[in-house]
Amino acid sequence: MTFSRFDHECMATALRLARLGLFTAQPNPRVGCVIARDQQIVGQGWHRVTGGAHAEVEALKDAGKSAEGSTVYVTLEPCNHQGRTAPCVDALINVAVKRVVIACNDPNPLVNGSGVERLRAAGISVESGLMELQARELNPGFFKRMQEGLPWVRVKAAISLDGRTALESGASKWISSAESRHDVQRWRARSSAILTGIGTVLADNPNMNVRLPDVTGQPLKVIADSRWRTPPGSRILSKPGSALIFGDAALKIPSGLIDQGASCEPLDLQNGKLPLRSVLGVLAKLEINEVQVEAGATLCGALLGAGLVDEILLYQAPVLLGNGGAGPFSFGPLESMQDRTHLTVLETIHLGMDTRIRLRPE
Repeated sequence: MTFSRFDHECMATALRLARLGLFTAQPNPRVGCVIARDQQIVGQGWHRVTGGAHAEVEALKDAGKSAEGSTVYVTLEPCNHQGRTAPCVDALINVAVKRVVIACNDPNPLVNGSGVERLRAAGISVESGLMELQARELNPGFFKRMQEGLPWVRVKAAISLDGRTALESGASKWISSAESRHDVQRWRARSSAILTGIGTVLADNPNMNVRLPDVTGQPLKVIADSRWRTPPGSRILSKPGSALIFGDAALKIPSGLIDQGASCEPLDLQNGKLPLRSVLGVLAKLEINEVQVEAGATLCGALLGAGLVDEILLYQAPVLLGNGGAGPFSFGPLESMQDRTHLTVLETIHLGMDTRIRLRPE
């Protein structure tokens, strides 16, 4: 299918609009919409917050009477079901738009092609696939949750040039620069949950919240704690944000955790360990799209070894920490070089003196 230069420009604008919902649209997808007539943009909108108007409705409102006979560019297939809001296809049909250009189909089983079918049945021309990859990259967690029943898992780690995340003593503040730590905050803000392990809670007593002036929502703080050892006074249990602890179903949940307001999810252990796929499955049922893992080498290595890591954010500082310190992933030893984990580098950028490398397992 051939799209014009103007088509590309309009969809690129719709994608930029969609990014405005990066921190606020979850658990819904980030969606942007542009309406054009006679090679001129007459309406724009994006999905701001769950329960609020969808991008198409916002753009139609912005376009007003100019929407009739227009071309609509939207980064995700318009919905055709009654959810928290009315179906967007009805709004498009009611104003008699002429053409709808979609970046990608909605993987939600309640939509997944039915929106396109409804529009075409109403006599509206529908074309799809324009800048599809970019649209999917905006919503990796939404797509994975809908298609696999699991959230997108992103592991964050700060390392030295010699691959250490801490000194032999365990001291790790601060390996990375202030610029890197600010960048981590923005990745936290786009995540639906932050996952850590009990080792990190006991060693560092982290808060794991988002500390950005322009962000009000907080990700769910999730702790993998098989023996329910999280101290009730831990900072991670404090506001802002809520906490969810996964532990052994065979052990009694300490009343102090309940009194502290933490939610506790008992699971049957497998070989003495929490079943990580089940942990992620529970999070998906809670409509968690993206999980950022900020944990020690044991939990990060277990996720990687189980094939549950989708992406890695590696912040490398120009420092050397010497022998004895841990690395970001604990697994192996490997028997052969054929067993290496291969990663694809997506991007490399500089943050202050640090280098951030974004990778995905092949």
